Amino acid sequence: MSRNRDRDRDRNRAAAPRSSALDDARNELFSHIHRCGVLQSTDEQQTEWMKETVEFLGERYPALTEKELKELEGIGLRFCRPVINSPDAGAATAAA
Repeated sequence: MSRNRDRDRDRNRAAAPRSSALDDARNELFSHIHRCGVLQSTDEQQTEWMKETVEFLGERYPALTEKELKELEGIGLRFCRPVINSPDAGAATAAA
């Protein structure tokens, strides 16, 4: 019985799709955003930080194209500037 479970587990691992360089870079970017505290920075600081970080990720993931790096920068900047700002939303609810 144990052999069948091991075989099934190995089969499931082999079937799992590998992530692309863009997926890995995006995940690493989100991790950096959370760790570095860039969310509390000004827009200008976020833009400068994002430019430097995407440049670093381009060196780390040489398979990424210029288009993908620009896409990564855009995704990161949108992530840093959420549509609904949590602290403001809480204050508006308390005021009502």
